[in-house]
Amino acid sequence: MSFPSPDTILNRLSHSSFRSRFTLGAKERSYFNQQGIEKIMSHAGDFIAQRLAPAEPKNDGKQTPWKGHPVFIAQHATATCCRGCLEKWYKIAKKKPLTKDEQAYILLIIHSWLVKDLQKHQ
Repeated sequence: MSFPSPDTILNRLSHSSFRSRFTLGAKERSYFNQQGIEKIMSHAGDFIAQRLAPAEPKNDGKQTPWKGHPVFIAQHATATCCRGCLEKWYKIAKKKPLTKDEQAYILLIIHSWLVKDLQKHQ
């Protein structure tokens, strides 16, 4: 399966009044700056593998907190927060485990959004 480029998907998401309202707060930006991009993306990989990759994630639709970590904010902003959003925005079918390629793509989208959001606040 071929996925849209990060720029294409972020542009689409920017037209959603719900998705476009998300931005990192001062606390999340501070945490991001303390931890660094590698550590944050390592956390993202763990979150995706544990909370999103299974065919039927526990509490699907509610597994991603709304605050508390930069990745959580990014997941809501990029519609990578639950399997329903993945199906709606990315056409990644529910009820099947995410492939390694799908997980890598989700991480690329989250990374792209984080970098873009942080640049807005420099």
